[in-house]
Amino acid sequence: MGNYAKTESTHYLQVALPTPLRRVFDYLPPKSGIDALSPGIRLKVPFGPRKLIGILIAITTKTDIPPCSLKHAEHVLDEQPIIPRDLLDLCRWVAHYYHHSLGETLSTAIPVALRQGKPVAQQTRKLWRLTYPAAEVPSNIARNAKLQLAAWQLLKQHLKGLHEPMLKSLGVSSQTLSALEKKGEVECILEELPTLHTMPQSILHEAPLTLNPEQAHVVQQIRQAAQQFQTFLLQGITGSGKTEVYLQLIEHTLKAGRQALVLIPEIGLTPQTLHRFEQRFAVPIVVIHSGLNDSERFLAWQKAIDYRAGIIIGTRSAVFTPLAKPGLIIIDEEHDASYKQQDSLRYSARDIAIYRARQTNIPIVLGSATPSLETIHNAKAHRYRHLRLNQRAGMAKPPSIELLNIRGETLQAGLSSALQQKITQHLEKDQQVLIFINRRGYAPTLLCHECGWAADCPDCDAHLTIHRQPAHLHCHHCDYQQPIPERCGRCNTASLFPVGAGTERIEDFLIGQFDPTPVIRIDRDSTRGKSRLQQLFKDIHQGEPAILVGTQMLAKGHHFPKVTLVAILDADSGLFSSDFRGLERLGQLITQVAGRAGRGTLAGEVVIQTHHPESPILNSLVTEGYDTFANTLLAEREKLGLPPYGYIGLFRVECKKHEEGEQLLLQLRELINQFLQHNNLNGPLGVTLLGPLPAPMEKRQNWYRWQMLVSSPARQPLHTAIAFAVHQLEGGNQMLVKLARKLRWSVDIDPQDMM
Repeated sequence: MGNYAKTESTHYLQVALPTPLRRVFDYLPPKSGIDALSPGIRLKVPFGPRKLIGILIAITTKTDIPPCSLKHAEHVLDEQPIIPRDLLDLCRWVAHYYHHSLGETLSTAIPVALRQGKPVAQQTRKLWRLTYPAAEVPSNIARNAKLQLAAWQLLKQHLKGLHEPMLKSLGVSSQTLSALEKKGEVECILEELPTLHTMPQSILHEAPLTLNPEQAHVVQQIRQAAQQFQTFLLQGITGSGKTEVYLQLIEHTLKAGRQALVLIPEIGLTPQTLHRFEQRFAVPIVVIHSGLNDSERFLAWQKAIDYRAGIIIGTRSAVFTPLAKPGLIIIDEEHDASYKQQDSLRYSARDIAIYRARQTNIPIVLGSATPSLETIHNAKAHRYRHLRLNQRAGMAKPPSIELLNIRGETLQAGLSSALQQKITQHLEKDQQVLIFINRRGYAPTLLCHECGWAADCPDCDAHLTIHRQPAHLHCHHCDYQQPIPERCGRCNTASLFPVGAGTERIEDFLIGQFDPTPVIRIDRDSTRGKSRLQQLFKDIHQGEPAILVGTQMLAKGHHFPKVTLVAILDADSGLFSSDFRGLERLGQLITQVAGRAGRGTLAGEVVIQTHHPESPILNSLVTEGYDTFANTLLAEREKLGLPPYGYIGLFRVECKKHEEGEQLLLQLRELINQFLQHNNLNGPLGVTLLGPLPAPMEKRQNWYRWQMLVSSPARQPLHTAIAFAVHQLEGGNQMLVKLARKLRWSVDIDPQDMM
């Protein structure tokens, strides 16, 4: 296309719009000119028949589009940029690295209210006070105006004035205040909202704990890197006091007049984390996660950017929160797969956080008892500073771990008789027991005893899970639900029975077997509702004998001091995963779940039920620990050129007609191979393509799924090949574009889920 230069001082606006297209769009300035424009403001622009709200990226004097075909931006929504320069630059990098639309990336980064064009709230608050504070009685209020008299008397008791929210909470309406203002009895003062600069000097509610020598060394090492970029891997065994290290690092950051961003993997951890932080710190703290409504999220976002919050705690999406004075980033449980977004913009919050720390020149701490293999590799290569906490805090000792052979055993709801005896022993000592199985529902399959028919999801390649509370069959992949049939769908006999055990079935069995001991089930089904999970945790922390049954929600960061026995029922499933990360995740999960045992003063015991007690990988984990286990996996990955010794991207295609996905990827593969050959990027040191192949779950939500893996020992060739492929799909090859329009396709950089 041609390059149209500046004519008669013409300027062009480059605007990012919330569309899937990986490009910015050129517009002419609004009729009011460009004087009030700067990157980061919002504009309302015409886009086909629609009006969209976009973000101004740049003002330029050149365009590739004929100026006569450009449209004017219609409205300027902001006087000042709502997206600060560092966040704008971060989003540019994210869009480039993940080969995603910049407009959609920015939409991910900002609150819904801003996407919808709503105004940024004024950073002021209303203070109401008496106009004549010395007056004994009001001169302009009628005796029968009782509401006005009551408001006047209230303000008479608070001569410095009261803020409007406080007055409203005391029953004084806006109408009453307006009426008093018109009569000259009260006046309204607009105050700037307080920032951390204007808040009390003390930042602590309670004194920090005394650190043990290991903790003190870690804190000292990280403090020395304050106000400069460095990535620290803090590898601390479960119960080693990582949280206290975090708190003291944050204290140091706050005293330096800076803010701390703390990422946690699950919403379920937010209340206990927030409680711990609020107990310690006297500065405003905000939380950001998907459980907030739009206005709550917007308010938290504004407090962070206006320096009205010192600590920002959040899940994955909080990594985009703008900070007025960034000082420290902490990623707790950095290995957790939930830091990777699995749809739309498939970003890693951990990796973005590291880039952001480098961008703002601040330290970042990656904390975990079971670091990811990528993180361990970076520490071995001295890209990260590796710090360790090898001792449990206080008097707690590491638990004993046993591989319990269940080969040939008769299991009741997944529990062996030996495990049931151990449960009895611990309950008789007034202790608590945790039973872990990563499978919710009553049973994973409904099977016919006569003909072998299984109840399958009509829209997915998956069995329907049986639920009893309430009774129904449920697909955990697409949310399809149906009543439980009384007869077989094939032979019409009534010989249907549940196969396998989920949390509900185990709960039922334990209630019958160990009555009256309370059985507390914690999974996604039992914790619906804002306060349900907190209530269950409150019940657990009463310390009475109880049996906890749950999924991986129980494995992440929770502290149960009375739990002395942890049982893992189904460790074998991770031994045979089709995902190359399956063994890594199995080791992390077992180690994390085992870490819930014996965290108080009582000794802990861990029992892992397995049909493969001779498994070298399980024995390595149990007898030699996570480090040896991880090093074994790293050696295998290196031989195969898998991450972290290589880089991968995954093209996914979903189609209604089975053959169309394969057809698209075959054509794309041919184009990529031609490109690689032309640019000398093929061969063992270049880019390799695997596929197209059906996804391990070939059908989901009534879409057939195909994928093609792109890999390379170096990052740059991989991204060059993927950028070429994306360009072909978006317009570079018209035949491919025509076929792609019938389908859904996406690209996933550094994929964590290959299913």
